[in-house]
Amino acid sequence: MFSPAAAAAAVRAAVGSPPAVRGAHARLLKEGLSHLPPAHALLVSAYSRSGLLADARSVFDDAPRRDLHLYSALFAAVSHSPDPALALPFLRRMLSDDALRPDHFVLASLVSAAAKLRSLRLGRQLHAHFVASPYSGDVVVKSSLIDMYCKCGVPEDARKVFDNIGVKNSVVWTALVSGYASNGYSDEALELFRSMPARGLFTWTALISGFVKAGNNASAVGMFVEMRRDGVRIDDAFVLATVIGGAADLAALVLGRQLHGFALRLGFVSSMIVGNALVDMYSKCTDIHSSREVFEGITVRDIISWTTILVGEAQHGRAEEVFSLFDRMVRAGVKPNAVTFVGLIYACSHAGLVQKGRQLFESMKLEYGIKPGLQRYLDLLSRSGHLSEAEELITTMPYEPDEASWGALLSVCKKHNDAQMCLRVADNLLELRPKDPSTYILLSNVYAVNCKWDSVAKVRKIMAEMEIRKEPGYSWIEAGKEFHLFHAGEVPIDVREEITGFLEELVSEMRKRGYVPDTSSVMHDLEEHEKEQHLFLHSERLAVAFGILKSPPGSAIRVVKNLRVCGDCHTVMKFISEIVQRKIIVRDASRFHHFEGGKCFCSEFW
Repeated sequence: MFSPAAAAAAVRAAVGSPPAVRGAHARLLKEGLSHLPPAHALLVSAYSRSGLLADARSVFDDAPRRDLHLYSALFAAVSHSPDPALALPFLRRMLSDDALRPDHFVLASLVSAAAKLRSLRLGRQLHAHFVASPYSGDVVVKSSLIDMYCKCGVPEDARKVFDNIGVKNSVVWTALVSGYASNGYSDEALELFRSMPARGLFTWTALISGFVKAGNNASAVGMFVEMRRDGVRIDDAFVLATVIGGAADLAALVLGRQLHGFALRLGFVSSMIVGNALVDMYSKCTDIHSSREVFEGITVRDIISWTTILVGEAQHGRAEEVFSLFDRMVRAGVKPNAVTFVGLIYACSHAGLVQKGRQLFESMKLEYGIKPGLQRYLDLLSRSGHLSEAEELITTMPYEPDEASWGALLSVCKKHNDAQMCLRVADNLLELRPKDPSTYILLSNVYAVNCKWDSVAKVRKIMAEMEIRKEPGYSWIEAGKEFHLFHAGEVPIDVREEITGFLEELVSEMRKRGYVPDTSSVMHDLEEHEKEQHLFLHSERLAVAFGILKSPPGSAIRVVKNLRVCGDCHTVMKFISEIVQRKIIVRDASRFHHFEGGKCFCSEFW
C-alpha cells in the first residue's frame, strides 16, 4: 500500500516519461489516494512536464476543489507550452468561478505567458496587479517582468523594474543584459554586463545569444573570443551552438570551420544542438558538402536536424538529394513539420517539379494534417510558368489575398515578361497600400519597364511619404581572415585599377563567346552604354573579380549578396566560371547559385 509521501515521490520520479506518469496516476487511483489535495497539483505538473498538457488539463478539470497550488501548477504548465494563450481563460476562471487572487507563483507564470505572447497590454495589467499585491517585493516576479518587457520590445520599462530591485541576483542582471542585447541596445548591454559583480557562463551566453537574435553577429563573435580569453569554462553546448549560428549569418566560412574544430576539441561535436548548428552554418556559408558530412555524423537526429539539411539542400538546388533525404526521414519514423514541407516545396519550385509539388501539398493536408501555405503553392505554380492557374487561384480563393501573395505572383510575372499580367497584378497589389518597402521597389520597376510613368510617379510619391529608400546592393567575400565588402558602383581605390582592368578583360572575352548585356533591370533613364557601365559595377561582379585575383588558383569563389542577383549578372557568372575554370558560389537573397563550367545548378529557376 502506497503512503501519501511514497505516492508523491512516485509521481515526481515519473516526470519525463508519459507511460510512467500515466502508470503513477493509475496507481494513485487504485490506492484511493487521488482525492488528496496535493495529488492533483503533482499530477498536473508531472503531465505537463512530460508533454501531456491535455492530460494535465483533464486532471485540473476533475479536481473536486481548485486552490492556488493547483492553479500555480497549471499556469506553470501553460506558460511553457506551445499555446500560452490558454492561460487567459483559466485566469478568468480563477478570478470569477473560484474567487482566488493570484499569488507570486501564479503571477510569475502569467507574466511568462504574456512574454511568450508578446502581449504588452496583458504584461502591464499583471504588473499593476503585482505592485498592488502583498507580493510586490518578489524578485522572481520582477525578473519575469524584466524578461516580459524586453520581449515586448520596451527594455526602458524593464530597466525601471531592474532599478527598483534592492539586492539583485544573477538572474535579474542576466535578464536585462539579454533584453538589451536582443533589442539592439548593444552599448547598454555591454555597459550593464561589464558592471556586473560576477559573470558566469550563463550571463555570457545570454549576451552572445542576444546579439545573435538582434543580428549583431560580429559583436557576438567578439564577445565569444573575449569570453575565451577570460578563461570561462564552457561546460554547456548552447553558447557554442549560438556563436556558430552567428558565423552562419555572417557567412563566415573560415570562422565556422575554426568553431567546428573548437567543438571537436571540447567534445561537443556529438551534441545534437551543436551538430544542427554546424549543418546550418556550412549550408549558409555555401559549403553544402560539409553540411551534409556533418549531418551524416550526427548519431541522434531530431526534426530540426532533418529539416535543416533538407532546407539547405533545397536552397542549393539539389532537389534529388532533398527527396532522398525526406524518404530516409520518414523511414526513420520522424514526423515532418510545416518547415520541412517549406524545404520540399521550395525544392519543387526551384526545379520546376510542379506535379511533385502538388503531391506534397496533398500529403501535407491528408497525411500530416498540416495546413499548406498559399504563398508556397503560388510560388510553385508561377515559377514553373503556370501563371494563369496561379492568377486564377489567387482571385477565386475564399478570402482576400494579402500583400505577400500578390507580391510573389508579381515577382514571377516580371521574370516571365508577361506584361499584361504584370500590370493587372501590380494594380491589385498597389490597392493594398503594402507595408513591405521591397514591394514598392518591385512595383516601381514593373511600371517603369512597361512605361506606365503615371503609376511610377504614384508609387514614388507613396515611397516618399513613407520615407522608403531602395536598399543599396552590396556583396562580401571572405579572403583569409578578413571580409571585403563591395558596394554597387563603388570600387575601392587600392584595388580599383586591378579589378576594373580584370573585368574589362573578362567582358571582352565574354563578348567573343556571345555575351550580349541585358540592361532590362536598369531602371534609370540612361543611354544604353551607360546602362552597361551600371551593370559592369554591380557588387557581386566586383567581389568575384577580387576573389579570383586574390585567392589560390583553382579554389572556389564564395560570395554573399544582400539582394537578388539580376539576370545579367547571372549570365555573366556563368561565362566567368567557364573562362577562368573556377567554381563560383553566390548566396543571394533568394537562394544559392553554383556556377561551374558555364552553367548554374539552379537551371534558371530562381
